Amino acid sequence: MPDADLARQRAVVDAFFAAARDGDFQALLAVLDPDAVVHADAGAVPLGAPRVVRGAAAVAEQVRITGGFARFARFARPALVNGAAGVVLAPGGRPVAVIGFTIKGDKIVEIDILADPARLRRLDLAALDN
Repeated sequence: MPDADLARQRAVVDAFFAAARDGDFQALLAVLDPDAVVHADAGAVPLGAPRVVRGAAAVAEQVRITGGFARFARFARPALVNGAAGVVLAPGGRPVAVIGFTIKGDKIVEIDILADPARLRRLDLAALDN
């Protein structure tokens, strides 16, 4: 069962983005469950890049190598994504991607990255206050 406390979820997501911005592999591992998995739709990854990454070390390495999370952090806005802590990437105020997190026991167990415009329109998004 995912953690229900939104403040705790948000703290974990914030720690993940701080580690990603700093390229801190150990800090990334600290917030990822050993069996963490990232799922990305075709609009969220470059051609030929994996759409699914499994395991904390592989996820942390992918985040560190690509720098994607760090690169887009300035456009990240905290949001509720289907009722859980997440992030909307909204340069110019228009959502271009959504990152949803599943958190259990203060660890990220799943990250879902959506950038397909049709899928974005179907999501239940609500902004969180900073």
